[in-house]
Amino acid sequence: MSNTPRKIPATASETTAEQPWPVRLLSAKLTDYIARSPGVWVEGQVVQLTRRPGQTTCYLTLRDPDVDLSFNVSTHVRVLDALPTPLQDGSRVVMHARAQLFPRRGSLSLFADQIRPVGVGELLAQLEHLRRLLTAEGLFAAERKRPLPFLPQVVGLVCGRASAAERDVVENARRRWPAVRFDIRPVAVQGPKAVEDVVGALRSLDADEQVDVIVVARGGGSVEDLLPFSNEGLLRVVSACRTPIVSAIGHEVDKPLLDLVADWAASTPTDAGKRIVPDMAAELEGVAQQRRRALQALRTRVAREAESIAALRSRPVLADPHRLLTAQSDLVSVQRERAARALSNRLSHARQDVGHLRQRVRALSPLATMERGYAVVQRADGRVVRAASEVSGGEALRVRVHEGEIAAQVTSVQGE
Repeated sequence: MSNTPRKIPATASETTAEQPWPVRLLSAKLTDYIARSPGVWVEGQVVQLTRRPGQTTCYLTLRDPDVDLSFNVSTHVRVLDALPTPLQDGSRVVMHARAQLFPRRGSLSLFADQIRPVGVGELLAQLEHLRRLLTAEGLFAAERKRPLPFLPQVVGLVCGRASAAERDVVENARRRWPAVRFDIRPVAVQGPKAVEDVVGALRSLDADEQVDVIVVARGGGSVEDLLPFSNEGLLRVVSACRTPIVSAIGHEVDKPLLDLVADWAASTPTDAGKRIVPDMAAELEGVAQQRRRALQALRTRVAREAESIAALRSRPVLADPHRLLTAQSDLVSVQRERAARALSNRLSHARQDVGHLRQRVRALSPLATMERGYAVVQRADGRVVRAASEVSGGEALRVRVHEGEIAAQVTSVQGE
């Protein structure tokens, strides 16, 4: 076996499976690269702030409020002391930091030499930028809004545990409709866990087919307190829900972007309680009014029909219906008599016409001529003899007279 030292590639691109870098070299390379990298300004949310008495170094976690990603950060105690207000969990900050690699653990962290709290003006500017972005995407469009159900089977309620917002929504809803049912999901409504909790509750309620509407409720607070309800990730989850969403955040002063993406924005949790269910007293009064109107309409119709019937009954024909029948019967009798007379006259005239025709026919008949003494002479074959030249001597003839027939024989033929 050769004792010749293995050649180590100078750059990462030269490494191969046969010529790899040892871990220590990669760690040294990364440490050197990170050490030469410039500092960077980074923005995030402070969580898990640790500051122990007597220690000069403080530790915290800087979390991205929109995604589940964070860095461990260390800083000198004097950096925190220089802040105008003490940092606390949930604070939004901008810090100037440099990356640090800890070779033994293989972990990366940040060391901050400057920390600045994000002011209200900066937060509002960021919210305005996000509002414009989501408006351009159509998340706030009116045509996306869904109508709230008239009488929800179950109302989902996302709010702080045993909070005033929960009480305002539930009490006002039950005051209007006592039988309303709630599925309440207690969540953190501010701080680093707020977005995660609210998103989880929304997804769970939206998956429940019995839940017909979801209310997201929180009492008033500062701009910083209400930031979770303007979180882009939360807004996109609300936009994707199939269940109508009611936003009930704040007390009509500071309004989060949730109001714009929700299907209905209530001014307060109390207002939300009044919006999600109908007022039973008002509905009962409405039913009573409709019943009264229906009865009045029915009475009016019956009275009008009764008047029409009375008017019909007052007519002579209906007052004495036999009178109409008698008149019609008399008319029928008269018409029958007229028809009978007309038929009799026509028959009499027809008889006279037939008699005249019979006389004319008889006058034209050969029988009438034979009554006057004339006869018809026929040969043996039945042909009528019209001239003496048509027969010959000795020929047998038939002579038809008025009452009978005579057999004759020609003895002589004489012409005119």
